[in-house]
Amino acid sequence: MGNVVVVGSQWGDEGKGKIVDWLASRADVVVRFQGGHNAGHTLVIDDVTYKLHLLPSGIVRKNTHSVIGNGVVLDPWALLEEIAAVGKQGVKVTPDNLSIAANVPLILPLHGELDRITEEARGRNKIGTTGRGIGPAYEDKIGRRAIRLCDLADAKALSGKIERLLVHHNALRRGFGVAETDESALVQQLLDIAPKVLPFAKPVWKMLDEAQAARKQILFEGAQGMMLDIDHGTYPYVTSSNIVAAQAATGSGFSTEHLDFVLGITKAYTTRVGEGPFPTELNDDTGEELGRRGHEFGTTTGRKRRCGWFDAVQVRQAVKTGGINGMALTKLDVLDSFAEIKICTGYNYKGETLDYLPAAAEIQAAVTPVYEVMEGWKGETKGATSWAELPAAAVKYVRRLEELVGIPVTVLSTGPERDETILVADPFA
Repeated sequence: MGNVVVVGSQWGDEGKGKIVDWLASRADVVVRFQGGHNAGHTLVIDDVTYKLHLLPSGIVRKNTHSVIGNGVVLDPWALLEEIAAVGKQGVKVTPDNLSIAANVPLILPLHGELDRITEEARGRNKIGTTGRGIGPAYEDKIGRRAIRLCDLADAKALSGKIERLLVHHNALRRGFGVAETDESALVQQLLDIAPKVLPFAKPVWKMLDEAQAARKQILFEGAQGMMLDIDHGTYPYVTSSNIVAAQAATGSGFSTEHLDFVLGITKAYTTRVGEGPFPTELNDDTGEELGRRGHEFGTTTGRKRRCGWFDAVQVRQAVKTGGINGMALTKLDVLDSFAEIKICTGYNYKGETLDYLPAAAEIQAAVTPVYEVMEGWKGETKGATSWAELPAAAVKYVRRLEELVGIPVTVLSTGPERDETILVADPFA
């Protein structure tokens, strides 16, 4: 039995929540390894809807241990709010079922403030951040001035670290013409919350090594999607962390040797939230219908998602750079109403056909899609649990996507419920 990494292969919002929950029901440990509370997963279990942002999806499973790795940036106040929210739904979160890497960097109130100040200052060049402090927190981590969870255990040392942090942040705040952060007030905020979050702090890398030695099944849960990867996405309209499968190891302290299968969650069409290039975007009635049928609103922000046809060029690129072995194709049923369906098989740029998405943002914004048109099925795929239940044209569409992106469909999702799934091959096998 192997360990599985789940990543999004598009711009996020691919339906990871359901697939991760389906896998988490069979995993012993579920690990978050990047991002922060800017991403959201929606789980529907026995008609109860859980909206998670920081907590791994395994938290709703009684026999599963959840882990937040060092690659995450953690807002401790948001964490406690989320723990309280799921607590009202009957999910008890304690150090017995949640461990957080002691070296995880913290998102402080000043990070969210700086995020929003900076985004506003960009004017029409906004990136489209959630304003939750993710980027500034990662900047502090790389700048070696971050406050980490383990730092809350030593009040005397913490004060000196906050002083060093504010040399940087208060200079920025003065430049933006906003009031400086009060050092003593920030220290007190952290000391107040320390007793509530420190019990979760553990040497996660050691715990995962022991779990591997005991042959436990580990699921690594990614957030967002490959086209938002800081290196391989549509820069600068990206998140502030790496989303590739290799980050599962870096962001948790786990050996790459034991990452056995990478499942890429892939929507049967394409969506994007926020700013940035989107070659197959549909600003017409078809795009509106995709959004309406797919209920395309962000879990975290509530923002309406931009919608377009499936982009095989982009997904194929994500497969190569992200190390994806198999595809979990979601929301096939959203396409049930269309008489014809288009697939982007290449890009046109100044008369040249490209089979990849170039790195330059200016070119990404200028390419136009080259489409292949397929017959729609105008039939019901929702709730199908076998290939035999699918219209022939729907099967043909899935097979064509496999050909174009270069990997097989491992799991086919035909609706939001866990049993509305066709399992082609077991990722844990």
